[in-house]
Amino acid sequence: KMLGRVLCTVLFVGALPSLAELSQGHISVVLLGATGDLAKKYLWQGLFQLYMDQVSSGHSFTFHGAALTALEPGQRLMFDVLKKLACPPDESPNRCAVLKDQFLKLSQYHQLKTAENYTALNREIQTLLRQEGLQEAGRIFYFSVPPFAYTEIARHINSSCRPPAGAWLRVVLEKPFGHDLQSAQQLAAELMSFFREEEMYRVDHYLGKQAVAHILPFRDQNRQFLDPIWNRHHVERVEIVLKETVDAKGRTSFYEQYGVIRDVLQNHLTEALMFLTMELPANVSRAEEVLQCKLQAFQSLERLEKSSAVLGQYQAYTSQVQEELQKPQGYVSTTPTFAGVLIHSNSLRWEGVPFLLASGKALDERVGYVRVLFKNRAYCTQSEALRDTGHSQCAAKQIIFYIGHGALGTPAVLVSRNLFKPVMPKGSWREAETRSELRLFGQALSDYYVYSPVKEREAYSVLISNIYHGRKDFFITTENLLASWAFWTPLLDSISHQPPRLYPGGVENQHLLDFEMMSGAVAFTVAEPAELPNPGKQMPSDYKTIQSTFRQSPLVSAWAEDLISQLASDIEQAASRAVAQRGQFHLALSGGSSPVVLFQRLARHHYAFPWKHTHIWLVDERCVPLTDSESNFFSLHKHLLQSVRVPFFNVHPMPVHLNQRLCVEEDGGTELYTKEIAALVANASFDLVLLGMGTDGHTASLFPQSDSGLEGAQTVVLTESPVKPHQRMSFSLALINRARQVFVLALGKGKHDITSLVSRVGTQPRKWPISGVSPSSGQLVWYVDYEALLG
Repeated sequence: KMLGRVLCTVLFVGALPSLAELSQGHISVVLLGATGDLAKKYLWQGLFQLYMDQVSSGHSFTFHGAALTALEPGQRLMFDVLKKLACPPDESPNRCAVLKDQFLKLSQYHQLKTAENYTALNREIQTLLRQEGLQEAGRIFYFSVPPFAYTEIARHINSSCRPPAGAWLRVVLEKPFGHDLQSAQQLAAELMSFFREEEMYRVDHYLGKQAVAHILPFRDQNRQFLDPIWNRHHVERVEIVLKETVDAKGRTSFYEQYGVIRDVLQNHLTEALMFLTMELPANVSRAEEVLQCKLQAFQSLERLEKSSAVLGQYQAYTSQVQEELQKPQGYVSTTPTFAGVLIHSNSLRWEGVPFLLASGKALDERVGYVRVLFKNRAYCTQSEALRDTGHSQCAAKQIIFYIGHGALGTPAVLVSRNLFKPVMPKGSWREAETRSELRLFGQALSDYYVYSPVKEREAYSVLISNIYHGRKDFFITTENLLASWAFWTPLLDSISHQPPRLYPGGVENQHLLDFEMMSGAVAFTVAEPAELPNPGKQMPSDYKTIQSTFRQSPLVSAWAEDLISQLASDIEQAASRAVAQRGQFHLALSGGSSPVVLFQRLARHHYAFPWKHTHIWLVDERCVPLTDSESNFFSLHKHLLQSVRVPFFNVHPMPVHLNQRLCVEEDGGTELYTKEIAALVANASFDLVLLGMGTDGHTASLFPQSDSGLEGAQTVVLTESPVKPHQRMSFSLALINRARQVFVLALGKGKHDITSLVSRVGTQPRKWPISGVSPSSGQLVWYVDYEALLG
């Protein structure tokens, strides 16, 4: 019998268990895409390593390589790869030769193209087990194929190739997992119709990198040192970096679809970010606890704006795309091959700490690291020449998880000697000898405690071992995946047509890609030189703000980002004037999605805003508790109020939740808000009211054909929305039109039709409530971006 012969040979070579002990069951490993690049470079070697590690574990194995290629050529291609497999240096040549020979005998190639092919594979596995008298423990299907093939393969496995009851199924999925949030949700839903969450193992191979995998254990094992300093009071900034010297040549078809943010930042670097920012669970080995802490960390990340990123593209990229994808000579790609992104968390632990993520191709060196730089409050009286630099409190204080390559050439954990001597697991990490001539991040290597792995392991070998052991904490769950895409998709949408800075590549880049943080945003430190012109067509950022009129009132129009910047500046000017003249500024703000970017702009860029003398009011509110994410006040608090210093008594949420009830007329919420306005706002005339405009022409929560608020003298009214949550509280047109200034904001292509319509109609508030906005003695200004104005 084949398996029996293989096991007997292995037993003969080394001190391994008897056949009687090998009774834990059989595992079939199916590698789909067995002749592809990833399989050739990493996966077969990882599976061979698994076999070497587990041959005496009590499980027996067979390895099934599969692809679309026909049997004979596919077999030839696969075995060409298998013959080149290598053993680790510490493996004896004799044992290595035997194990390799047996691995080849246990491996076979299959063409998996049709449902019948999968049925035949299932039959073959069952026949083999029956002949050998073995119980099936489980099956691993490794998808080393493009994601567009996932659904069909999943359907075939689910219908024809599942193991019998009592045996487990583990399906391993390679990135990319979608292109944005919507595509990731669609792919996740399709896969969930065939597999349970516990059966899916989404690979991010950076979680197999030893330095990355050790971030959480390091934090856990060094709690006594880190608890006092792992926070915004002590950490100056964090850098998470992956630099590559290679370019995208040969991979431009992939790169044109994904670019550097989707390829590296959204997954590899984001996972490292989560390990740093998440609260530590009680047990870092429990996958479910780790997941919940990661999801909470995602929730605390501030929304990324266009100004949160700088983008670059190496000069030869467009010509490589033209050549490889047969694009015309005039084709210009805007795909970034370099990105630097500034991320902030609004958690109590990390508020105000900048997290810089950077990655790119055709850079000056190949290196990856996570660097935590601590603030230095010390003043050292002794001259620098006389200090013990390793322990001086004036020297830099940092912790570095060195992923690999670069000056060190190996994974490592480095801790400044003037911080603490870390606790490291002796069996897997050892203190390394430091090379006196080497400097890292501005310090001699001798200034650090340096630890390297006892045995360096390739990331895929680590992950394949974890798949075998069923360790889910090294893999990306559906919730984790969608949280990451939800965070990155708004930025990806905002930069989709932004021309990247061109750079020559390699050491010639010099300072071209250096960037700095300014007022919550990032920008390149030096201007783009004339010899690297942007050859693309005119882009949105090339246009300036246009001023004209709209419905006989002033119109300000620009691309969205410039428009929001102008609007924020105009609001600040209005506030400063009001405070100078009357000592206070009454600002009424609408809800909805459009004002969010304005709130963020005000919070991050307008430090001279007279918040101390500003009263904040709500133009409208949904009838939900103020702690509900649907609440306009909740959004206002999240994106503005918690970041600025408005006195507590100057914030006036609408009283929609009274007597543990929502918007019940007898509770008198509208009357209460009317009285509050009358008591504080002179003549109920707000200094500035900010409105939006719905696609049906509604404004505030005044909807077409509304029974209240469009006519009459009432100031605050209850209304009904056609969409959930239906009940609303709102300013009336009468109150809005008493304001000194009214600004109307309309953003995006979705508002083009209503913008065009409103520009032509007269004053018909019952049909289009926005058309009834006409301050009786104040000024109306329209802020409409180009997409809403021009379509």
